[in-house]
Amino acid sequence: MDELEKLVSEAESEIGIAQSTAELVAIETKYLGGKGSVQAQLRAIGTLQKEERPAYGARINSAKERLTDFLESRKADISAREIAVRLEAEKIDVSLPGSPMRRGSRHPLTQTMQRVKQSLIGLGFDCVEGPELEDYQFNFAALNYPEDHPAFDEQMTFYVDSDHLLRTQTTALQGRIMRTQKPPFRIATTGRCFRYEAVDATHHHSFHQVDVFMVDEGVSLADLKGTLKQFASKMFGGDVQVRFRPDFFPFVEPGVDYSIYWNDRWLELGGAGLIHPNILEAHGIDTEKYSGFAFGLGIERIHMIQNGVSDLRLYLENDLRFLAQF
Repeated sequence: MDELEKLVSEAESEIGIAQSTAELVAIETKYLGGKGSVQAQLRAIGTLQKEERPAYGARINSAKERLTDFLESRKADISAREIAVRLEAEKIDVSLPGSPMRRGSRHPLTQTMQRVKQSLIGLGFDCVEGPELEDYQFNFAALNYPEDHPAFDEQMTFYVDSDHLLRTQTTALQGRIMRTQKPPFRIATTGRCFRYEAVDATHHHSFHQVDVFMVDEGVSLADLKGTLKQFASKMFGGDVQVRFRPDFFPFVEPGVDYSIYWNDRWLELGGAGLIHPNILEAHGIDTEKYSGFAFGLGIERIHMIQNGVSDLRLYLENDLRFLAQF
């Protein structure tokens, strides 16, 4: 057996035992590629006698055709087998029940807002939504802000134009309600607010608030404190204590900050007070007959206190390791 016949025999043997199309491609390259063993035999023609060259060249071409045909035949068989195996693996039994869909869960702030709304509805308040893109009039002017108040600084507020801004507080709903409704009324609103803030563990440019206000005959600080005590009890437990301390807000007079006693210390929740008479009079409400109270607090603050969360940024970073805990 000469060298050419030996190469063809080896190639056929390897082709015959190959188990995948990838192996066949490698064998084809090894023997029939540009640098393959059989192809290299063409370079040996120059060493033969002139009269022997045509016959030897014909033998090489015949060997290449023989191996090519064998390769194609084996490729067809193995490819069909591989397709059958893959189809079997991918086969779907339509009679089996479908895979259950992964269920998501509500964001912790959404859960907290729902609890807040349920508590306030139980206290007789109507929940109303206000716009996030607010008029300057309702966000500041209608809330008795003095012209030199720091909140007017453009660096504290996202202005869209001279008359519109992203609301800095849900308290902006007060003016809208008083313009269209006559007392008595009890209103609660929750939503997202925006302020220009350096973001850190306790500050963010986007946050959520709940604002509550009512106007009726004879409303006093006693009504405010009683309402806040009931609200705090629903949110934090029946035995929670509420504390008032004097504070200033342009839209209330007198103003207080209120805190709860939680885990052996006082924690501030928000601001409150009796609605300023200037606001009531600006909307044609008789202050000799009617008075009202208002309070507001951060939704994040409630959840942070209840669950020991120390970083406000976690609520808006969409880290499932954090969110899945709630």
